[in-house]
Amino acid sequence: MFGRADDVGAEFGIPPLGGALLGGTPPSGRDLAHGPVGTAQLALFCSSVAVHRALCGIGRAPDRVVGVSFGEIAALTAAGVFDIPGGARIACLLAQHLQRCEGRLTLLGTGEGRANALLREAGCPGLAVACVNDPGETVISGPLRELQTAEKCAQRQGLSVTRLRLPFSSHHPALKGPADAFAAAIRTVPARAARLPVHSAVRGGPYGPGDDVHRGLADCLVRPARLPEVLFQVTTPAPALLLEAGTGRALTRNVRRTVPPSAARAAAPLGEPGFSWAPGGRTPAGALPGSPALLPPPEQSP
Repeated sequence: MFGRADDVGAEFGIPPLGGALLGGTPPSGRDLAHGPVGTAQLALFCSSVAVHRALCGIGRAPDRVVGVSFGEIAALTAAGVFDIPGGARIACLLAQHLQRCEGRLTLLGTGEGRANALLREAGCPGLAVACVNDPGETVISGPLRELQTAEKCAQRQGLSVTRLRLPFSSHHPALKGPADAFAAAIRTVPARAARLPVHSAVRGGPYGPGDDVHRGLADCLVRPARLPEVLFQVTTPAPALLLEAGTGRALTRNVRRTVPPSAARAAAPLGEPGFSWAPGGRTPAGALPGSPALLPPPEQSP
């Protein structure tokens, strides 16, 4: 898998990543961010798909997948919509278009309702809710100056505030230009019918047979991602097991804060040392591919 992805990366000036990612001391998100444009996105795409395949190899193949933000690239690849070179190409092209997405992202320790109220109180009409991770965690997006104003307002109210270490904005309606350009750039990447349902936190549900997956990926630049409503969909009927197919455990934490234990169990195979890689049965609900931005989804990892 890594060889085919590295071949695509070479077209974008990205050195081979497979050896480093599979080695004893894999590069950190900060290390990847210092590489050529697209290094971080390609590495995270590969990592998510690799974890998904490893889980399938021990008998934990999902019966549905959930894509969070640009984790949709890995989710759609895991479901067979894109092949490895196609998904890798989309990840690299995404990185190029993210360079046009001016602004930043900030994580607030509050829910969507209070986050929206905060933006009104701070007088920041240029900001928008980008991601709702769980009932107590929301990401806002937009111009840096307004973001700084909102951050100060949030701190005065006693909210936790974390600026994400990402040199771009996303999930903002003002990014229609980059979104349209990204959609056009990836249009030539072949897409096939999915082998299993792919639920999108941006769409608010699963992709249908006739849906435009290329446009759906581009919509991640302009539309908010709301994870809780999708989690309730994929954990019905209960109980369900959700496995985070990424290098961290942010999504697992969000699941545990959102869905009652009676409805779902969540685990992060690479983020939790106690996870058992012994062969097991088929999961009642799907894996959660991490986003190929920094680690694991960009909107959750400061």
